[in-house]
Amino acid sequence: MAQKDIRLHVPEPAARPGEHPDFSFLDVHAVDEARHPDIESRAYETYDLATSMIRVLDDDGTIDGQWDPGLSDTQKLRGLRHMITTRLLEEQFWLLQRQGKAAFAIRSLGEEAVAVAAAMAVDASSPGYGEGLDMHFPTYRQGGILVANGHSLFEMTCQVLSNSGDRLKGAQLPTLHSVKECGFFTVSGNLGTQMIQAVGWAMAGAIEEKRIVALAWTGEGATAENDFHSAMVFASVYQPSVIINVVNNQWAISSFQGIAGGMNAPFAQRGIGFGIATLRVDGNDFLAGYAATAWATERARAGHGPTLIEWVTYRAASHSSSDDPSKYRPADAAASWPLGDPIERLTRHLLTTGAADQADIDTLTEECRTVVNEAVDKAEKLGTINSGPKPSPAEMFKYVYAEMPPHLVEQRQDLGY
Repeated sequence: MAQKDIRLHVPEPAARPGEHPDFSFLDVHAVDEARHPDIESRAYETYDLATSMIRVLDDDGTIDGQWDPGLSDTQKLRGLRHMITTRLLEEQFWLLQRQGKAAFAIRSLGEEAVAVAAAMAVDASSPGYGEGLDMHFPTYRQGGILVANGHSLFEMTCQVLSNSGDRLKGAQLPTLHSVKECGFFTVSGNLGTQMIQAVGWAMAGAIEEKRIVALAWTGEGATAENDFHSAMVFASVYQPSVIINVVNNQWAISSFQGIAGGMNAPFAQRGIGFGIATLRVDGNDFLAGYAATAWATERARAGHGPTLIEWVTYRAASHSSSDDPSKYRPADAAASWPLGDPIERLTRHLLTTGAADQADIDTLTEECRTVVNEAVDKAEKLGTINSGPKPSPAEMFKYVYAEMPPHLVEQRQDLGY
């Protein structure tokens, strides 16, 4: 047997700045390849679904395969509206940050189908949504959940601008929202921590015998964190109704997915290793994402335990307003992504099937733009990070304890409040 030199293996992406994008590592499966199992399937019976890819929309906009969720044209148009709104809103947040009106901004450009499809699929099956039962434990790239669940774009903008309308009173970074009534737990800036919280929420629901669903969200990079593995152990052992969503957008800040082990096996296989049913889905296919979440949600509500979903997508924008992706990947990489753009793909399907014509799409887009611009203009009138009234310093002592302890009362008094 031939021997290789002993050396430390440091994964490298297929292409760096100045080189042609190379996605040859991605096996794009046919839309009719993935089977649709029964929700009672054991974890090991989903192994093939952790290595293939659930897809519904073909390149020409047609539907094929067993995973067609059977949505009406109205539901599809609603999904498109939510995705376009999310993209336009985050574009405005980006511009506000670049104008010095916000401290920080982050986008889900190219990933909008992930959050929107999941939010719509859970909402459609929930008997108690909006009552603080079902809960998403999101990252900073799932703002589309709030859009799909009807949260105020004005309030979202106020939080980004850190103005007097900020419902979090400046106690959180911009874009790290917290909206209980929309089933949206406080965003954790340090990814991984929310995984344990989501599993705990689902465990609490099981103890109270409630058919709730908790949805944990993380990026592929954080699957290498201890918090992720701790959450997987508890999910595997106690079988709570939790859906663990791993959004594999290929890049964790400036390190590509191979640093977290993504070049050795799909991240979805980590679910199988823990004895958790697993799906791997085309994250830029709105219909596939809806179908996968609906399956996992039905499974959870029926008491059959957790599911891990790997969403294969691409971060088209920079990691955040503090990042420059041209330093570590080809500038035209996003345009070469084999799974395309989620908004364009759903639009193509609607045009192909006759559910809409180009005039309808243009009208819908302009309606979204008007709604977004009105919300941003209204929020700016309340001020920005550098203008307008500021919260009293006394605010920093609130909302931490149910009853303020003596030492904080003393500190507040020392400040003269």
